[in-house]
Amino acid sequence: MSGLRVVPTWRHGRERLYVCRPDGRNVAWYDREAGRVNLLSEDRRDDVLETLRPFLTGPVTVGPPSVPTPAELARLSLHPDDDLAPNRPGEALLIALDRDPGPAHRLRPDPRRRALAAEQTVGDALDRLDGVGWHVLHSVPLPGGDRLHHLLIGPGGLFCVHALHARRQRVLIADPMVTLGRRDPRPLLRVLRTAADRASYALTAEVRPVLALTDPADVRFTAPPREVRVLRDHDLQDLSRLGGVLKPTDVEALHAMARDRNTWARL
Repeated sequence: MSGLRVVPTWRHGRERLYVCRPDGRNVAWYDREAGRVNLLSEDRRDDVLETLRPFLTGPVTVGPPSVPTPAELARLSLHPDDDLAPNRPGEALLIALDRDPGPAHRLRPDPRRRALAAEQTVGDALDRLDGVGWHVLHSVPLPGGDRLHHLLIGPGGLFCVHALHARRQRVLIADPMVTLGRRDPRPLLRVLRTAADRASYALTAEVRPVLALTDPADVRFTAPPREVRVLRDHDLQDLSRLGGVLKPTDVEALHAMARDRNTWARL
């Protein structure tokens, strides 16, 4: 048994049948009108088609989600308020600290400032990939007050990168929990996988999650984390060596789609 299930939804007035794992994550969807099964994971092709068999009507094409058409790319002429490309690393935190700096004197440093330092460090590292065929967007807002710290798009695919301040601290990763020093563990990998799933849904393309640790003293794993890359900030350049997933035209099309705030507002 594959454990997959079918969940019908409506999007933009069209019915879609999503194929979900037991944990609720999507692996594919079937667009009846287009007669197409869009796969987010090629290695589940047979399981997906078997699960959808009772719902298929007529011949279908099967493959990865299609890239936006030139007509859809007309959104490149965005209103400045809708264009996310100018966002700085940690844009949301910079605005929050500007509006509410907090008390001048406090016993402990404002945790927002540590989080901002992490996003800026990771953002600067990702920005350095811009000249080798990659694009990066920072502080991408999602409905409900959530956001993607960074979204990296390039020849190696799409990556949702979450920055975590870990300076001089030991990090223990026991999927889905992440423990910093003596703090309580947090289910950060689960949160990150959910964010990547939401990005995949918005962009109709596979987005892979990455946890970026800034200057940790030590990183230990109880087991390899599922589907999440864990990198130190100075290792993020390794992502630039990945390729063979997207053509340059695909990269540009997805970047144009991702930089439009309205793409994310529909989630």
